[in-house]
Amino acid sequence: MEHVRDLTLLPKAHLHLHFTGSMRPTTLIELADKYGVHLPEALSSGTPPKLRATDERGWFRFQRLYDIARSCLREPEDIRRLVREAAQEDVRDGSGWLEIQVDPTSYAPHLGGLIPALEIILDAVDGASRETGLGMRVLVAANRMKHPLEARTLARLAVRFADRGVVGFGLSNDERRGMARDFDRAFAIAREGGLLAAPHGGELTGPSSVRDCLDDLRAARVGHGVRAAEDPRLLRRLAEKGVTCEVCPASNVALGVYEKPEDVPLRTLFEAGVPMALGADDPLLFGSRLAAQYEIARRHHGFTDAELAELARQSVRGSAAPEDVRAKLLAGIDDWLAS
Repeated sequence: MEHVRDLTLLPKAHLHLHFTGSMRPTTLIELADKYGVHLPEALSSGTPPKLRATDERGWFRFQRLYDIARSCLREPEDIRRLVREAAQEDVRDGSGWLEIQVDPTSYAPHLGGLIPALEIILDAVDGASRETGLGMRVLVAANRMKHPLEARTLARLAVRFADRGVVGFGLSNDERRGMARDFDRAFAIAREGGLLAAPHGGELTGPSSVRDCLDDLRAARVGHGVRAAEDPRLLRRLAEKGVTCEVCPASNVALGVYEKPEDVPLRTLFEAGVPMALGADDPLLFGSRLAAQYEIARRHHGFTDAELAELARQSVRGSAAPEDVRAKLLAGIDDWLAS
């Protein structure tokens, strides 16, 4: 019988984690009490809420819960706490590199404006990185539910702070709204500024949204991307171009994209040669963090330790980590496999 290695000891990079969604449930409850915010039972019970976002009503409920949680982040210390705890959780799960995704416009009203909000977030990331030893950077994400001009403003801001810890530019929220091509100028600004393009696609809609990310936004990574499994030609294209899909298995099931963990097409993507970086997406709402995604691959898809090590390598290669960090993580993965 094969020796079963501890997945929390497997070095890995975490490339798909949303800011508010990274919060510990206990922290949310404490902050809600601090500010007198009433939490619905779905957020206060200590168990992940029942979600399904494949229809408009379900997505609205998911977004409403997220917005309530975000309303509890009001002061710089709240931001520092969230980032510090997210880093601690990632280290516990074996992550050596984290790219946390944030739309600073959501926090600007409480933090003195857009620029101060991003500065506070970046300072918090820098402090948490020093404290925990976790390599940490920020991916600024625009909201596809808002006007593309706002995305351009965010792209310029992200480029301005590229030397302070911003490494990428994303596009999040309901991919059934807002055409990818409407945001092409924002992504051009980000790419010209040296940032990695990592829009969401191929989660709530099919392969066409992944193609749009490639064709219109010239994505280097795709947030989710799992629905590409439905199009063999698209799989070949992703594999040939080396575009990493940030796959979040627990999230896919929680939101109803797939009925069961074994339905998530991890094998299809892996065997097609599409690079993957497993991610936790929003642990606050989905109830599991990074190592649990690797456990899903092991338990429900039969991934061997050698294959899990390769998934970890793919996450590192798909990251914006500097070469010395990559080398250290890749060597650690080899050591884990040899143990």
